[in-house]
Amino acid sequence: MAAEGEEARSPHVVLFPFLAHGHIPAFLRLAGHLQTLRPGLAVTLVSTPRLLGSLSLPATSPPIRLHALPFAPADHGLPDGAESLADLHVHQFITLFRASESLRPAFDGFVAGIRPPVCVIADSFFAWTADVARARGASHAVFLPGGAFGHAVFFSVWEHLPHTLTAGGDEFPLLPDFPDVVLHRTQIPQYMLAATGADPWTAFFRRVIPCCRKTDAVLVNTVQELETSGLDMLRASFGVQTWAIGPILAAPDPSKSQDDDDTSIIRWLDAHPRRSVLYISFGSQNSISIRQMAELALGLEASGRPFVWAVRPPVGFDPKDGFDPGWLPAGFEDRMARAGRGLVVRGWAPQARILAHPSTGAFLTHCGWNSILESLRHGVPLLGWPVGAEQFFNAMVVVAWGVCVEVARGNLESSAVESGEVAEAVGAVMGETEKGEAMRRKAGEIARAMAAAWEGPAGSSAASLERFLRCVEASALRDSCLGAS
Repeated sequence: MAAEGEEARSPHVVLFPFLAHGHIPAFLRLAGHLQTLRPGLAVTLVSTPRLLGSLSLPATSPPIRLHALPFAPADHGLPDGAESLADLHVHQFITLFRASESLRPAFDGFVAGIRPPVCVIADSFFAWTADVARARGASHAVFLPGGAFGHAVFFSVWEHLPHTLTAGGDEFPLLPDFPDVVLHRTQIPQYMLAATGADPWTAFFRRVIPCCRKTDAVLVNTVQELETSGLDMLRASFGVQTWAIGPILAAPDPSKSQDDDDTSIIRWLDAHPRRSVLYISFGSQNSISIRQMAELALGLEASGRPFVWAVRPPVGFDPKDGFDPGWLPAGFEDRMARAGRGLVVRGWAPQARILAHPSTGAFLTHCGWNSILESLRHGVPLLGWPVGAEQFFNAMVVVAWGVCVEVARGNLESSAVESGEVAEAVGAVMGETEKGEAMRRKAGEIARAMAAAWEGPAGSSAASLERFLRCVEASALRDSCLGAS
């Protein structure tokens, strides 16, 4: 009986990431951390059939279980088989967001069939799972794969649409939540600027935010020592305890380490001096306009710095159509290749390996949180070019940390960027200047803080996740652990 009672106190953890390839790796890594702290812990990852079928699971003991929820995209006006954001154009995202709410009955039935206790850890876009958990006697946490400040501001903008309350001007405070945070109109994604309060985007997020406030706790992919104020903002907004458990980064995929293309990129980096190469990527789902792409290329050429650029199709072009040399200035790719100055990668690049390479000296990024963490964990400073979602607010964080220079904002034709500005920013970050030295020094300090957060049980993030698990096991996640930090 004692053994049976002991087993009953160990929760079955159900992880439910949003339908986006960029969200899933952090959930899988979180599963690994949970099983390291609690060997033998049962963990099930829930998603749609096609997404689950595309996963390469890390080796864990016991293995992470998978459970597919039936989902028919075509029933919701989506292309057949479109089960993730990667399958869609930006204007179709809201249709997937709304369609994802149809997963609730199947998810409820799944949780109802699990022997208690159960702990549901879901993406904020699936915060409606808090109601399911409450009805089934399970504990619940929202896991934010992004940063604290970025999410706090992102949700505040959706809740209050502050730009609609300003009669004129391009700057406005985030009243009433965070009056000290002032945003410029260029830091608001276009689909947010177009929101009126009666549109589908606003309606969706105004369903998400109240559900987030029903959760028992919020887990955040950040480090307590780096984002204290952002965590306080989230805590004030949601009214529940926030637990900093980052950095949660995807484990390297061994199946890709011997890829011929990856190997050639690493060999190219091997041939360049330490900290001399600029890496450029706008992530797996973002891009810039064709005019911006041309200016970026000319700016890279003018900078005189070697670079690796993972090029995705410009805005308005279909990735399925492949690479078109016409996206870049005439002769650009050949000139850079002949001079050994630049490597244009067509599509995906092994980002984690590139950022870990000693030749990489800076990263021009869209400021997705995962990219920021991957860069700073290796002490690589940033050039920021946010293009959507909370990326603009993430950029505010890293600029304030002193590890980023913002190059441009947005990916519309109206979002101007000049080649000279690009070259100047690259020189400022990568050159032997006072600013460049200060940024590299600060990036190194942040890398050490990130490493320390998971350095043994006393690391702040390791200790935070341990306290979270203890509260779950004591069935006191919301009530007894509000004072935890």
